[in-house]
Amino acid sequence: MTSTAIAPIGLLFDVDGPIASPVSRSIAIPSIIDDLVLLAASGVPIAFITGRSDAFIRDEVITPLLAAGLADALAVEGNRMFGVFEKGAAWTPVTADGLGDVVVDESVALPDVVVDEVRRLVAASFSDTMFFDETKRAMISVEQRTDVSHDDFLAAQPEFNEASFAAVAAHGLGVRYGDREVKDAAGQVPFRLDPTIISTDIESVLLDKDRGAERALEYFAASGPLPRLWRSVGDSRSDYLMADHLHSAGYDVAHVDVRPADGILDRPYDIITEGDLIHDEAGAAFLGYWVTKLGLR
Repeated sequence: MTSTAIAPIGLLFDVDGPIASPVSRSIAIPSIIDDLVLLAASGVPIAFITGRSDAFIRDEVITPLLAAGLADALAVEGNRMFGVFEKGAAWTPVTADGLGDVVVDESVALPDVVVDEVRRLVAASFSDTMFFDETKRAMISVEQRTDVSHDDFLAAQPEFNEASFAAVAAHGLGVRYGDREVKDAAGQVPFRLDPTIISTDIESVLLDKDRGAERALEYFAASGPLPRLWRSVGDSRSDYLMADHLHSAGYDVAHVDVRPADGILDRPYDIITEGDLIHDEAGAAFLGYWVTKLGLR
């Protein structure tokens, strides 16, 4: 594909759920790797819009893709892949050599003193069920240990959420958790707690999947023409924000919900589900559909 050709579709993916198994935290279905490489080689622009760190995406996503031939796919002019990490706090192109230089938006980062406080909190009281993610550059993530049952993590998570909410507020930061909020000295609430099924994130309120989608489209637009047709794929209600941005920007978009049991949102664009399949099995089915539709296999 040349830099002047227009791809038939563009893809924005959340990672945990549709690409990486929420159980193993890695790509557990081989066809996902093969199909992502085939689509990238065909000129389809692909972005990973994730709350994960760049280190996680490098190790668990890009490394296996490179081993499966991604380097050759991205060596062709016009083929594009992009990564947005920590919900928009960091980003970089993906090249034939792997991740490029990561740019970090320091304006949305939590103060080091708060990061250290939450790290100590985990070590002192919650290390039996969760761990502090040392790879994050701007946000805080505390995640379920893979050797701990999900029920045990969920039992401990509310207590951690309460303790970390109090710790952040004690340092004078404005922070929101659910319906509660504490304002800073300027009357602002610049941070929030965002619990997920496997973690709790403490992050700037400016970070979310629409910000990540905007960042990815800006990169793609600067390096070649954009398709009119897009699909976003995710397992959380916040992942709909990727499609929200595409829709508001005038693109023909549908969102693929790989965990619809959490509630399908009412949106002015189509919502796609993959029958009874969920998580990475649904992601694999979606990728397989487009590989077949485009005649790549």
